[in-house]
Amino acid sequence: MNAKKVVLIVVDGMTPEAFERAAESGRAPALAFLAANGDYRRGISVFPSLTPVCLSSIATGAGPDEHHIPHLVWWHRGEQRIVEYGSSFSALRAAGITQSLTDTIYNMNRRHLSTDVSTVYEDVDGRGLVSGAVNITCYRGRTRYLPTLPWVTKAAYGPQRFFYYGLFESDATGAPFAVRSRAAGSTDAYAAAVGRWLVTRDGFDFLAYYLSDFDYSSHLHGPAGAEDVALARTDAALQALLDAAGGGDAFLDRYAVVLLSDHGQTTVDRTARLETALARFDDIVVCASNRAAQVYLLPGARTDAQQLARALDGDASVDVTLRLDGDDVVARRDGADGRPDELEHPEAGRRARAALMNPNAGELLVSAAEGWEFADLGGRHHSGGGSHGSLVAGDSTVPILTIGIAGDIARITDVKQAVLAHLDGR
Repeated sequence: MNAKKVVLIVVDGMTPEAFERAAESGRAPALAFLAANGDYRRGISVFPSLTPVCLSSIATGAGPDEHHIPHLVWWHRGEQRIVEYGSSFSALRAAGITQSLTDTIYNMNRRHLSTDVSTVYEDVDGRGLVSGAVNITCYRGRTRYLPTLPWVTKAAYGPQRFFYYGLFESDATGAPFAVRSRAAGSTDAYAAAVGRWLVTRDGFDFLAYYLSDFDYSSHLHGPAGAEDVALARTDAALQALLDAAGGGDAFLDRYAVVLLSDHGQTTVDRTARLETALARFDDIVVCASNRAAQVYLLPGARTDAQQLARALDGDASVDVTLRLDGDDVVARRDGADGRPDELEHPEAGRRARAALMNPNAGELLVSAAEGWEFADLGGRHHSGGGSHGSLVAGDSTVPILTIGIAGDIARITDVKQAVLAHLDGR
């Protein structure tokens, strides 16, 4: 019973190439230190490779077919409305600010995340250990928290040590408010302050430490540009943990580490409105954002997924469409139907099936072509920067580094079981 405690570090949107350059160049000393002491490999994300889907997969160890989070934006069949988790402020406004914030902060965890799966926090706390989470948006746990803002009264349920952008805090740490200046890196500065406080007190058995600034910068400046803008801030947030333990060696004497990203990113310079391409169909709902889309058939629709897929033949923004034909997954590309495992994209067959078997998924899924992005509900996009969500390797491949964790973590869905197996050795 002597296994080390575990720190799970998720650097949102960091590509394997960015990780490898940072580890080798000396520009990110904390990351380079961890890399020099660990086992590194490239792994695979889920589809759509979008943050709510990916973080839910990391936290539950399940794919979208099991955890039921389908996209950043989706059609709620039971409530006959659009759910929008924050593609952009314009998209939130188009979907309704109050409802969208409620969906993002509360409903994703309390209502949309399947109760048939458990989160790593629920399982760690159920073992009589102490789980913690900083800023990660899939946070469902067993402990009730009231917001820190007096005019917000709805409670959330999270880990025993829970910090959510300053809105929910299990402890008073003195950390600066997280969202005061996104572009200047305030969210990772908040995470660093909280992480420093927790490590100084050795206040957890498992900690999910989520750093989102790299992805934010990559959307603005592109995957390569983010290395110039945000890498130093990301590394400083890692260094804060090491310093709080008394240095890198002392940190690794105390903690095992899993460090990964949730998805990759690729450069985009062209934008499409998928609603325009499907405008002749009046009995569908198009939910598009970043580099993936879901198309839903409304009750009584006079079309089907096959006809929708054919309507997108020849559209330069579309790489492949995916649909179910009975139990079979059909991938349509270049005007012809085929099997997704014939695609060159990593593990396309397995990931496509998991996405389509999600009960909240559309009847037709669309993966964008290289260089293209689908405008969101508010018409916003990241053209000239970076984006993600598609089946292509650049969006779907992630760096994975483990230190002191046994087992093969080849996919982001492998993390939870590896963490629990490690902690069960305590």
